[in-house]
Amino acid sequence: MSLSDNFRAARWIRTANLILQAILILTLFAGLNYLANNSAGGGDPWRFDLTRYRRFTLSPESIAYVRELSSPVRIIVTEGEDMAPADLRGLLREYESVSESNPSGGRITVEYIDVDLARRMAQQLGVEEPNAVFVLQPPYHQMLKIDELYRFEDQERSAFLGEQAITAAILDVASATRKKIYFLYGHSELRPDDPDSVRGLSTLRDLLRQRNFDVDSPLLDLSATAQIPADASLLVSVQPQTRFSPAEQELLRQYLGAGDGRLILLLAPGYEHGLDRLLRDWGVTVDNDLLRDSGSENMTEDGDLIISSFAPAHPVTQALLHSSYKARLRLGPARTVRPDMTRAAGNGLDVVTLAASSPTAWGEVNFSARGTIAMNPMVDVRPLDSMDPPDRLGIGVAAEHVAARGNLPYSVRTGRLIVFGSGDLVDNHRIADEGVFPLVIGAVNWMADRDTQLTIPPRPIERFQLLLSPRELQNLRYCLMFVLPGAAALLGLIVYWTRRS
Repeated sequence: MSLSDNFRAARWIRTANLILQAILILTLFAGLNYLANNSAGGGDPWRFDLTRYRRFTLSPESIAYVRELSSPVRIIVTEGEDMAPADLRGLLREYESVSESNPSGGRITVEYIDVDLARRMAQQLGVEEPNAVFVLQPPYHQMLKIDELYRFEDQERSAFLGEQAITAAILDVASATRKKIYFLYGHSELRPDDPDSVRGLSTLRDLLRQRNFDVDSPLLDLSATAQIPADASLLVSVQPQTRFSPAEQELLRQYLGAGDGRLILLLAPGYEHGLDRLLRDWGVTVDNDLLRDSGSENMTEDGDLIISSFAPAHPVTQALLHSSYKARLRLGPARTVRPDMTRAAGNGLDVVTLAASSPTAWGEVNFSARGTIAMNPMVDVRPLDSMDPPDRLGIGVAAEHVAARGNLPYSVRTGRLIVFGSGDLVDNHRIADEGVFPLVIGAVNWMADRDTQLTIPPRPIERFQLLLSPRELQNLRYCLMFVLPGAAALLGLIVYWTRRS
């Protein structure tokens, strides 16, 4: 009997053939994975990102920065790995992979910690905020909320901003210096070291610390100093209640003009600030009024204003407009802040209204007088078609000096000024209100030039929607329930009868 006629030998040969095929397939996949992992330093010839917007590939700019890191960076996501967004997980894997080829040892490591299950570890690391990404390089760290990594349209994610935000955070913590913010004091301003719910700014201070801003400098009293510190990235004055002296005003004017400085003012109604000349030079008008609104949908039951009109294209408002909730602010007592476009054009300024009231609002000038709340068209400030925006009153204005220097063919940016007509916008009581901190951090980032560090574009999030009529949906259901199983059963019967015959 020949070997081919021996059933036992034929069975062993068939089994060996199957085992050999399995070994060859496993060897093929192992070899491909080895080649991919062995040359995964970014832009390698063995890894191909076939997605439309290269969702799983770092930009050349990020790769260059990561490969130049001189010290290790630790990234901690305070979310379970299975619960973290797929865009974020894929991006962080790329950071780890690219950093492996860093000749200086600046490796990036990524960890996922569920702060509810590992609370003690989270406390030891200082990463107790859930749903966040912490970028650590002791002694510095920066926190990014996961929602801040996305751009939202109609409360739905429309673009992924993770690479731009995380690369900027890595560069920031790896830098030898931090952006310093000085809070002005000397006119009964609100203080960052005060935990009081109404008069304190300790919550704002902690939120800025989490984003790697240096807010631990002593309070700056302009009446006691002849100059503003050279390392000041930003000055902030919250609700001054007495007038700035002419000498203080001139010091601020020189700082903003010749010093290319940055200043945020939050001016409450009812208080004289003494900065009229400075504001006039910067094309900003701050009225001594109290903002009122006759529209019931624009006021809360306790008299707070609801603001829902914002500059659509300014960097300060982008975080608010593209947040995961409806873009609006709830304000306490507020005054009108308007751009003076004539003076702005003459002084080479770009002045933009960041936030504005509804068309039914007006500025009550004699607000200290008691009586019926109604607009007096002869006295009160009212919306006009010539205002910016038309038929609305501003409550926040940003001014930037963009005049060309000498005969240069391009504009050179100099000082920046933001004025809000609310004094309690950032106190401990209101900073956690919906929309407040996104607007505030947008203003701080713009003032500290954090919004212009990188040119990495966002990655659009594509959605595919299948539209079916009820009848088409029913036919699809029947097809999945009966047609496909029936076809498989019929094919099995055909094979059975063929082999039997």
